[in-house]
Amino acid sequence: MATSEEIVAPSLSTYQDESTFITFDEIKSTKKERPYLGLQNPDDPEELKSKIYEYYSLTELIKFLNQKQEDGEVRYKRITLQFPDSLIPDSATIVYELQRELRLEVTPSSSTPVESNESCGCGNQSQCDNKSSRESGQRLWILADTSYSSCCVDEVAAEHVHSDLVVHFGDACLNDIDKLPAVYILGKPKVDLDKLLEQFKSRYEDKQGKIVLMADAPHTWIFHDLYNCLKDEYPNVVIADLYINPNSKANIIGYTPSTTTTSTGLQKFNRQFSIDNNEVDFSEYDLFHITQPATPRLLQLTTTFSSVTIFHPTTNTTTQGPYPNLMRRYKFMHIARSAGTVGLLVNTLSLTHTKTLIQSIAQKVKSAGKKHYVFVVGKPNVAKLANFESVDIWCVVGCDQGGIVVDETNEYFRPIVTPYELVLALSDELTWTGKWIVDYKSVLENLQEVQEEEGDEGDEGDEDEDAPPEFDAVTGRMVSTSRPLRQINHLMISATEEEEDGNSNTKQLVEKFSNVVAIKNTISTSAIHLQNRHWSGLGSDFQENNNESDEEGEGDEGTLVEEGRGGIARGYDFDRDVHS
Repeated sequence: MATSEEIVAPSLSTYQDESTFITFDEIKSTKKERPYLGLQNPDDPEELKSKIYEYYSLTELIKFLNQKQEDGEVRYKRITLQFPDSLIPDSATIVYELQRELRLEVTPSSSTPVESNESCGCGNQSQCDNKSSRESGQRLWILADTSYSSCCVDEVAAEHVHSDLVVHFGDACLNDIDKLPAVYILGKPKVDLDKLLEQFKSRYEDKQGKIVLMADAPHTWIFHDLYNCLKDEYPNVVIADLYINPNSKANIIGYTPSTTTTSTGLQKFNRQFSIDNNEVDFSEYDLFHITQPATPRLLQLTTTFSSVTIFHPTTNTTTQGPYPNLMRRYKFMHIARSAGTVGLLVNTLSLTHTKTLIQSIAQKVKSAGKKHYVFVVGKPNVAKLANFESVDIWCVVGCDQGGIVVDETNEYFRPIVTPYELVLALSDELTWTGKWIVDYKSVLENLQEVQEEEGDEGDEGDEDEDAPPEFDAVTGRMVSTSRPLRQINHLMISATEEEEDGNSNTKQLVEKFSNVVAIKNTISTSAIHLQNRHWSGLGSDFQENNNESDEEGEGDEGTLVEEGRGGIARGYDFDRDVHS
């Protein structure tokens, strides 16, 4: 029987007044500022549209996406647009303009499917009502939260929709990618050229000094105007222009590097310097960099050039420090030298030769007698890496611009080193010239040189003897766990057949494998670490008592599994029974 009483919603567990919802309204109404566009009136939609077309070179991008094949079909049908977090507010406008210019009509979804035996290509292998996307043959996706560094092309996310082209917006590392073709839209941020010249001349009074001009990818376009203003007064000024491998599948839209017309010049940091001498000593040059580089790139630049001056376009000021400390890296190398377990942290999956580099590093770690594990955890952070406490040192494999983790505040539970530092730490003699190399190509070349020097020489001496302890320069103690793979050799476990009761055999086999630390010449340092812990999981508190009881013949039989409570937090099953 229906009742006329009004149903009242349950009260909230936390008191909320009007001020709480006013705060939400204020956050919702906050507008994203776009200083890089140089808007005079941010509320004017026509000005915003014009600035976005100019900043992102949308006219050239539309022309590129309209390319046809020989059979008349469009060349790129499944297009993914990758945005960094800072440019997400422009993504909706860009997609709308691309859909309008490419004539991609968007049909609202309906509950009634279209009678068709063909799938629309959306990836769900089901019928869809988006008829216009099937007719045009082109579809657009936005990649917002990148899997790894935002400067790298996110092939992992693009492959989820079977993309055949990635349009990368914003700053880019320009490293060679593995599979997909890519298009870089760097943008054209506003820079006050007069203020830039003023700060440059006040910083460098010696006009005969050797100076290199460098910037991030979006601000590189200003170098041509800057160089024309300085070349008469500063004859030794060198430009570091963008460089892309001619054999790569990537293109830049909206900017044409001057180095694309010539094959001469020194290539370093994915830049091509206007220097004919390939053996130039950059320690004699001062660097003038526009915008603050990422910490890995900044540390790389400070160890290469004599001095580094950073110009900030937003404030039109310059700074000369502070910069990351290189001595901390030297300390981490000594920690890696005495570490027993190395965690190879994969921070990219889109760069070429990534698998080759990981395999080479793993082989080097194994030949040094250390245990390694490979981890792919997406974007690394303190909480993720702290879960693997058995790892003594981390070696991050990633992009040299933003994929290397530099822990300056000592937040991470274990130190993090680069492949170059790990190779030096695993060498017989630790020698370091002070350079900090993170380019994966240079690391591969260094690994090949080390392997050629070592040759096929094996370990000398008796393999059955334990390796002597090593001196830890950080703690000042002798360490005997730095080479766990050399402590146990030729250890194999085989399950012997016994003619006893089946249940007894099963129990003995479980106990045998629960205490093992190596299987078929492969030692598990994680198992050793787990066995040495006072608490190794649920129920381990009673393990010692159970073992003593088993020896006396009075082992615990365990308890029966009972059904727990069910339902949701608003009302569990036992609550319903009580209130019914």
